[in-house]
Amino acid sequence: MSAHLQWMIVKDQSSFLVKKRNIKKWFSIDPLNPRGLHSRKFSGTTSVRALTVEPHPSNKGVQLVAKRRKGGKKVAKQLCRVPLTKGARRTMVSITNWIKGSGGYRRDLRKVCMRRACAILKGQRAIVPKRKVVRGTKKAD
Repeated sequence: MSAHLQWMIVKDQSSFLVKKRNIKKWFSIDPLNPRGLHSRKFSGTTSVRALTVEPHPSNKGVQLVAKRRKGGKKVAKQLCRVPLTKGARRTMVSITNWIKGSGGYRRDLRKVCMRRACAILKGQRAIVPKRKVVRGTKKAD
């Protein structure tokens, strides 16, 4: 079945679909959706090729998750996970190189995945408390 036909079937009634009151856009909790918006472009379940970034299980770095054609109907076997734990700058370069090196695998999702990776890495950083400057009191004349 084509990806477009699958999207037409799933568009209005998906288990990943989230609708909120007073918000016109619909959201998606699809694990292969890098943006979280319910649209055909970002839908990972209906598209043949999907790409997203998720936190690494060790909570240090991220994992690039790509969908491949192998595996048939078994979704767990369709996913290819690439751990990226060498630092923020190397992670961004690795994401770009992985997309370019695999024949332009979903080039349209490159910036979205890089932004998501950046947000995840920023959230994993330790919060350093600011040092309080102790000021002396004024002398009375």
